[in-house]
Amino acid sequence: MNLQGTYQATARGFGFFTPEGAVGRESDLFVPPRCDGGAWTGDKVTAQTSADPKDPQRQIAKITAVVERTNRTLVGAVERRGREVWLQPTSDRYPNAVKVVGRSAAKLKTGDKIAVAVTSYGSAKLPPTGTFKLSFGKEGTRQAAVAALLYEHGIDRDFPAPVAAAAQLAPQEVDPAACTGRLDLRDKTVITIDGASSKDFDDAVSLEKDVEGHWVLGVHIADVSHYVTENSPLDLEAFHRATSVYFADQVVPMLPEELSNGICSLNPHVDRLALSCIMTMDACGQVLDHKIVKTVLRSTERMTYDDCNILLKDQDPALAERYAHILPMLRDMAGLARVLEKSRRARGALDLESQECYIVCDETGAPVDIRVRETGESEKLIESFMLSANECVAEHLKKAGLPAVYRVHEKPSEDKVTNLKAMLAPLGIDLKQADNGSLQKVLESVKGTPQAPAVHTMVLRSLMKARYDTENLGHFGLAAKYYCHFTSPIRRYPDLMVHRILTALLDGSLEQKKGKLTAAADRAAKQSSDREVHAMTAERDIEKCYMAEFMTAYIGETFRGSVTGVTKFGLFVGLPNGVEGLLPVTALPDDRYEYDEVRMTLTGARTKFTYTFGMPLEVLCAAANPGSGQIDFTLPGVVPISQPARPAKPVKEAGRPPKGRGGRGRKPSSKPGYRPPKPGKGKKKR
Repeated sequence: MNLQGTYQATARGFGFFTPEGAVGRESDLFVPPRCDGGAWTGDKVTAQTSADPKDPQRQIAKITAVVERTNRTLVGAVERRGREVWLQPTSDRYPNAVKVVGRSAAKLKTGDKIAVAVTSYGSAKLPPTGTFKLSFGKEGTRQAAVAALLYEHGIDRDFPAPVAAAAQLAPQEVDPAACTGRLDLRDKTVITIDGASSKDFDDAVSLEKDVEGHWVLGVHIADVSHYVTENSPLDLEAFHRATSVYFADQVVPMLPEELSNGICSLNPHVDRLALSCIMTMDACGQVLDHKIVKTVLRSTERMTYDDCNILLKDQDPALAERYAHILPMLRDMAGLARVLEKSRRARGALDLESQECYIVCDETGAPVDIRVRETGESEKLIESFMLSANECVAEHLKKAGLPAVYRVHEKPSEDKVTNLKAMLAPLGIDLKQADNGSLQKVLESVKGTPQAPAVHTMVLRSLMKARYDTENLGHFGLAAKYYCHFTSPIRRYPDLMVHRILTALLDGSLEQKKGKLTAAADRAAKQSSDREVHAMTAERDIEKCYMAEFMTAYIGETFRGSVTGVTKFGLFVGLPNGVEGLLPVTALPDDRYEYDEVRMTLTGARTKFTYTFGMPLEVLCAAANPGSGQIDFTLPGVVPISQPARPAKPVKEAGRPPKGRGGRGRKPSSKPGYRPPKPGKGKKKR
């Protein structure tokens, strides 16, 4: 049978073919070595399927033709061979070497990290070729690796000239004429709650009681669509980027700072335009009524998470006196948030909040510490209110028959459920079915036990990835029938699209624009899903480079960790501070290890000793490469195959490098330099 689809290569010579329209890895077909038909990873191809000679029950694929090349550029390190210049691609899923041709090649030096534009994909007799396009710096450095990763994922730090010019023209204050027809909330107590280093405030909240004693929760979101008009340079660039990108101490924003930190930010004590979702709730947190309305407001206070957490714990009388005018409302908010959270748990929302770590950088941008982010009551409060607004708006869009961009999260596939059951079985957990209630019971059954982190990760990996769609498919993880992203139009394009649709409804232009908005929503869902994957991959890979640079100061030291991944070629081991490294199978005690993919175990054929997912391990940091983000571990006292013995240093009780050290012996900066994403935004993309 001939099919069209996508080819994905691996570093070990074989690959996988994903047929068009397939959902989930269970549809992938194995492509044996030398059957790639000259395709590179990511190429659109045609393939011929057949039964595997070794296993007639399994189908395999052979690539017969390349339909479309997707790799127009390659990134790697320069290597000179006499007068010839070659590129060694950074990813080992690409050809071993690409010949660099053209006049610029003569100026390149061995060890330069560059990008080349592919001019030929090669043949059986000729190597692939490319011309020099861009230099990132010296191979092996974190700076060059970060620049290259951003480039590979199409993430631009700088805005094009027309976009920058349009941003310069953005107003500095609200035009009084723009307030006409809006609900005036300037006399209401409305506050923002964000991280101490945040500069853009796209959401504010308010809470009061109506005459009947019901809660009236207001979630007020910056009216970005008022300033970023459809098909303007700002809008086209925001669509292209689709999301802001966060890593270490940096952000690559979706919108220029003139808007995100200026007129589109709900800064305190100044007039700002907003789109508000105002919900009337009973004592149990059930929404009795709601309205979505264009508003003008004036933020009463710019609050920080730290200050709010202190206020809610009554730990600082002076601070309580300073904020006495909002403290009663803040306490009521905390109480309502707890009610809402209890309600979500009761309906089956999964408690999937995992420990988050963040990288602290010094004034030069170098990593000096890695810390665990503490989640306090105020962070949970904002998260809960944003979820309520997102659900309410999604239900409003669906029931009104409006075009929309939904945030969807489908239930796990049968294949993923089968694998999860097999992984949980050795832990004595018998999972009958993978519905919300059953999965939550599994999570609760191991809470507070040593197995909890491993089980949490197993459940998380069994779930489908959330994405954007114009069809309302619900959100499995939240057990929500309706869900969309409405609360972060400064940093996410789907939110901006939802605002644009709601605005058309509110100003009476929906019928005239409905066809265009429907098409635009479809484009936005596809573009945003694609760019989100690139952003999250870039964020993850970049932070690995920072962590590797941080760990260069601790080569030869031993730490307590646990197994976070099991593969045929070794174990991934995570430390409590979020650092993860590879313990290769060659660094395990001498034996022949059998890999069980379903149960995720490595078992010695001779000793029968089994390494399992989640088991605690003491590991020695053997190497760290900031250029690739790779960290290599060994076992203390075990001599890796073909490597000399290395004496182990004492185990660190805390499981993390000691305070006061980092990078290359630098002391941590007193200013973390980190701008943490708000709960429900940034990296937490439910």
